[in-house]
Amino acid sequence: MTLTLPSPDSHLKIGTRGSPLALAQAYETRRRMMAAFDLPDAAFEIVVIKTTGDDAALIAKDKPLKELGGKGLFTKEIEEDLLSGAIDIAVHSMKDMPVLQPDGLVLDTYLPREDTRDAFVSSDVKTLADLPSGAVVGTSSLRRRAQLLNYRPDLQVVEFRGNVQTRLKKLSEGIADCTFLAMAGLNRLEMSHVAASAIQPEEMLPAVAQGAIGIERRANDTNTADLLSAIHDTPTGQRLAAERAFLAALDGSCETPIAGLCELDGATLRLRGEVLRPDGSESLKDARSAPIEDGAALGREMAEHLLAQAGPGFFDWRS
Repeated sequence: MTLTLPSPDSHLKIGTRGSPLALAQAYETRRRMMAAFDLPDAAFEIVVIKTTGDDAALIAKDKPLKELGGKGLFTKEIEEDLLSGAIDIAVHSMKDMPVLQPDGLVLDTYLPREDTRDAFVSSDVKTLADLPSGAVVGTSSLRRRAQLLNYRPDLQVVEFRGNVQTRLKKLSEGIADCTFLAMAGLNRLEMSHVAASAIQPEEMLPAVAQGAIGIERRANDTNTADLLSAIHDTPTGQRLAAERAFLAALDGSCETPIAGLCELDGATLRLRGEVLRPDGSESLKDARSAPIEDGAALGREMAEHLLAQAGPGFFDWRS
């Protein structure tokens, strides 16, 4: 089959949210496509799509994501445009993506994964351990809140919604003493200096798929599938297969604090996972390894082990 390349007369339309980080991820996708096929940037069009989750009034409410509608707040309008043909591909932060895609869409292309660690952001102290008792921490992440309260129950946690710039502004206004961001996002924005320190996974296991960019397409668009195969990073896909299978088997929504990180060692995957109660009162962890080809099975196996360990009452707080 002959591959049809995009051109200045026939753009490949790249859909994205309009935040600085989302745009940086779309530009990275375009750069990789340009390099793979020796194309000018005029062969691509960046299409900014405002999602429900980008609404300023919603951000200002500083409520937990699960109360506002879950991860779909940041994808619904983009995926509708993808299905209608208004865009050809959609670029996403994988840690924000639901484990299931709408009928007709496929998410199977990943760019090389960035730093997976969380960034500790504070103008006063260097590390999480240095915070004084009673310090106020701002985060919109249910995972980070639970992990923080499990590690430091003496701290206060307040909701902190918005993109990187919005959260840094709130921090400067004194709404909290510190906050967390993803190192990957700061690196992509060339703002790594904002982090007081990077938190090692042994101290705070990151969100599933943190640091990875995913590209979504229509399932029946074989030409675009062939184009994207040129920029797909296989090791990232192998790691995410295990992590997202783990997430899907545990919950897959925004209602459970779940963390997971898979790393490659030759032909072996090592997966670490954690599930917590939202108040941080209990944390269950596991770590196990398997051959690369068994990544998804490894994720499901770990989830089943943690569910059995948790017992029937662990998730009662959700009902």
